[in-house]
Amino acid sequence: MKPSISYEDFSKLDLRIAKVIAAEPIESTDKLLKLTLDVGELGERTVVSGIKEWYTPAELVDKTVVYLANLETKMLRGVASQGMIIAAADQEAVLLQPAKPVKPGEMVR
Repeated sequence: MKPSISYEDFSKLDLRIAKVIAAEPIESTDKLLKLTLDVGELGERTVVSGIKEWYTPAELVDKTVVYLANLETKMLRGVASQGMIIAAADQEAVLLQPAKPVKPGEMVR
């Protein structure tokens, strides 16, 4: 288990619901996909995710996912990744999804 954090630290995370509107492989890599997300009032965001081993681009389009919106932008394979989608992983990555329909951009609390 990682060290405990305060509620104040947790509250700094901006977790949102996002809808995948486009997905494509990143050439010359076995793991990375470029995802375009609809994040409601935040607009469209691009995320690079290492889930290519478990998901095809076609499977991801129209999926609703949990998105970490305020992660510092990082260049990965020439693509500016503007956050991270959240997944559970043991042997394979499993995207976290809401149990009921939720609008893109809604905050996760």
